[in-house]
Amino acid sequence: RQMDSMCRFGKYRVEREVLDEQRLEEITKRKPCSDAQPSLTEWLKDSLRCTVPKLKRSVVSSLPVLTWLPKYSVWEYGMPDLIAGISVGILHLPQSMAYALLASLPPVFGLYTSFYPVLIYFFFGTSRHISIGTFTVLSIMMGSVTERLAPDMDFLKMNGTNVTAEVNTAARDSYRVQVAAATTVLGGLIQVVLGLVKFGFVGTYLSEPLVRAYTTAAAVHAVVAQLKNIFGISPRRFSGPLSLLYTLKDVCSLLHHTHLSTLVVSAVSMVFLIMGKEFNSFLSPKLPIPIPVDLITIVTATLISKYAQLNNNYTVSVVGEIPSGLRSPSVPDVSLFGEVIGDAFAMAIVGYAICISLGKTFALKHGYKVDSNQELVALGLSNTVGGFFQCFSVCSSMSRSLVHETTGGKTQVAAVVSSLIVLVAILKLGPLFQELPKAVLGAIVFVNLKGMFKQYYDIVTLWRSSKIDLVLWLVTWVSTLLLNLDLGLAASVTFALVTLPNNITYFYAILQRGKTMIESHKGNHFHFDCITIFRSSATLYFANAELYLEALKEKSGLDISKMLIYKRRLEAKQKRRERRAERRAKRQAKREVICRKCIFHDFSEIDVDIYIAGCQATVVEQLELGGFFSQTITKRHLFASVHDAVLYCLDHRGHRERKNFRI
Repeated sequence: RQMDSMCRFGKYRVEREVLDEQRLEEITKRKPCSDAQPSLTEWLKDSLRCTVPKLKRSVVSSLPVLTWLPKYSVWEYGMPDLIAGISVGILHLPQSMAYALLASLPPVFGLYTSFYPVLIYFFFGTSRHISIGTFTVLSIMMGSVTERLAPDMDFLKMNGTNVTAEVNTAARDSYRVQVAAATTVLGGLIQVVLGLVKFGFVGTYLSEPLVRAYTTAAAVHAVVAQLKNIFGISPRRFSGPLSLLYTLKDVCSLLHHTHLSTLVVSAVSMVFLIMGKEFNSFLSPKLPIPIPVDLITIVTATLISKYAQLNNNYTVSVVGEIPSGLRSPSVPDVSLFGEVIGDAFAMAIVGYAICISLGKTFALKHGYKVDSNQELVALGLSNTVGGFFQCFSVCSSMSRSLVHETTGGKTQVAAVVSSLIVLVAILKLGPLFQELPKAVLGAIVFVNLKGMFKQYYDIVTLWRSSKIDLVLWLVTWVSTLLLNLDLGLAASVTFALVTLPNNITYFYAILQRGKTMIESHKGNHFHFDCITIFRSSATLYFANAELYLEALKEKSGLDISKMLIYKRRLEAKQKRRERRAERRAKRQAKREVICRKCIFHDFSEIDVDIYIAGCQATVVEQLELGGFFSQTITKRHLFASVHDAVLYCLDHRGHRERKNFRI
C-alpha cells in the first residue's frame, strides 16, 4: 500500500551499498594509469593505422562533391535536377542583369557572376539546395563601393580645354569592374582564411532577427538606388553615414524632371510583374514549375523597345551593348585592396550569414548536414575565382533556392544545369537584350523586394515573443538605414555581442544513473528505461543554439541526419510499394471489368449463375471505381468466402429453375 501511494504521487526511493575505493575498483574494474598508457610500438601502429583513413577523410572533406557524386543516381535524381536546373537558370537571367545595375556595373557582368561561382560551389559546397549567384544585399553593398571609388564626376569628357557634362561611361565602367573584382577577390580570400581557421561559428552570432532586420533595411537602400532608373533622373551619389537621407532629398528635388516615357515603362512593367507573380502564387499547387514572369517581361519589353525605337524616339535609357563570349581571366588591381578591405570584410560576413542560414534551413528539412567551415571555404573560393573573371560578390538567393527545392531539385547538379543556360545566354543571347530598357530591370528589382518588405511583420511577432530580439531588430534596422550598410552591420553585431549573456563558456554532459561516481572510469555505460539526460551549463540562446545542438548529437551518439535519410528512404520505398500495388489493383480491376462483359454474359446464356468469393477490400474498391457493378451485377454476387457462396447457392437452389448450374 505504501509503494502504491508513492507511485501515485510520484515519489521514489533509491538504495545502494556504501562504496569504498576497493569496492569501487572491483565494480568498475579500473586499471592503473600505467596500464592504460600504450607502449611506443603500439602507439606507432595505431598512428599508422589511422593515417590513411584520416588522409582520405581530409581529401573528401575538402571536396564534398566526392561524397555524393560517385553515388549519384541518374534514374532517381536526373530528371528532378534537370527540371530544377532549367527553372533556376531561367530565373538567373533577369536577376543577374537587374542586380548588376544595383552594383553599378554593366548587365553582362551579372551574367558572368551567375556562371563561374556556381561551378566552383558545385565542387566545394555542402548544401544541396541553395542557389549561388547574384543577391540584392550584396549587389547594393558592391554598388556603394564602385560608385564611391569611381563616381561620375571623375569621368567627365573633355572638349578641348573645357570639361563637358557628358560622362565617359566606357572608362567609368571599366574602372568600376576593376573595383568590383578587387573587392570580390579580397572578400573571397577573407572567407577562405576564416574557413581554414575554423571560424565558421561566427555565423552563430548573426541571429535571425539581426539578419532579417539587416536585409529589410538593405531593401530600402535597393529601392532608393533604383529610383533613378524608375523616374529617369540622375541624382548625386552619396556615401557614408546618412547617405540614404541625402539621396532621398536629392531625388525629391529632381522629381519635377521626371522622364515621363521612362516612368510609363516602369509602371507598366511593375503592373505586369505583380499580376504575373500573383497568378503564379494562385496556381502554384497546380503548376509543376513556376511561370518565368521575369524572363517573359524582359523578352516582351526588349521586343517592344526594339520595334518601337524607344531609345531613339522617346530617349528611354536602354542597357546598350552586351558583348558576347567569355572574358579571359585577369589579376585584380592589388593596389585597391587597402581602400576596399572594410567593405570586403562586411560583404564576406553578410554573404556567409545568408548562405549558412539558408543552407541549414534546407538541410534540416531534407535530413542532411551542412558544414559551417566548409561553406566558408566554398563561398570564398567561389568569390575568389569569380573575381578573376570580373564577377562581383555572390551568395545564396532565397527566391532561386526556393525554386530549386520546390521544383524537385535534389543536388547541385541542378546548379550546373542552370549555369549552362546562363552560358548559352552569354555566348549567343546577350546581344539580343541590348534594347532592353533599364527601367524594366529597375521594376524587376522593385517587385522582387516584396518578400523582404514583408519582414516588417517581424516587429509584431517579436513584440509578442521576445522584447530583447525586438530591440535588436530595431537597432539593426535603424543603424543600417542611417549609417549605411557597412557601418550599420558593424554597429548591429557590436550591439548583439554586448547584449549576449555573460556565461560564454559552455559545458555539456550526459547525466545518467551513477554518473557522478564513475565519470573518470572509461568504458562504463549505464542505460535504464531508455532515458538519457543532457545537461548544459549555459543558458540556451541564439549564439549557442548550434553548439548546443551539435553537443547534443555528439553526446547522445545519434546521427540525426543519417537517421532522417534512412527514415525518408523507407518512406519513399513504402510509397513506391503502395503505388505499385495500386497500379496492379487498377490493372486487375480493368481486366475484371472486361471479364464481367464476357464471363457473366456468356455463362448466363447457358443458364449458369456466377458468384465471386474471397475478394479483398482493395479489390472491391477498385471494382467500384472501375464501374464493375450494375443493376444486374451487384455486390450480392460477391461473398466473403467460398463456404458462404456455397451455402448461398444451396439455400437458393430451385428458386430460379431455368438455371442449371451455379459457379
